[in-house]
Amino acid sequence: MLLFKRKFLPAIRCGEKTQTIRLWKHRMMRQGQRSYIPGVGAIRITVVEPVEIDSLTDEDAVPDGFATADALRVELRAIYGEQITAGYRAFRIGFVRESE
Repeated sequence: MLLFKRKFLPAIRCGEKTQTIRLWKHRMMRQGQRSYIPGVGAIRITVVEPVEIDSLTDEDAVPDGFATADALRVELRAIYGEQITAGYRAFRIGFVRESE
């Protein structure tokens, strides 16, 4: 299951947000896996790949629902704070909503 703040759910429902950056000690999902987002429904994971937060570009930020990489980094630091410096790795998780 992927949990999101409520403010992101409308963008996920309309297909504007199709990825998320997560910090994990190790990979928690795999490509092709089915999952669920409460308030949205079933999804299929299309990509799981490691990324460097400081190397994210504006192009990387758009499918995450942000206009710029700087805005995405601000949100990531607000959400993950200490985990960024505590040895956690950042992963890009791409997803599509499954047909209902």
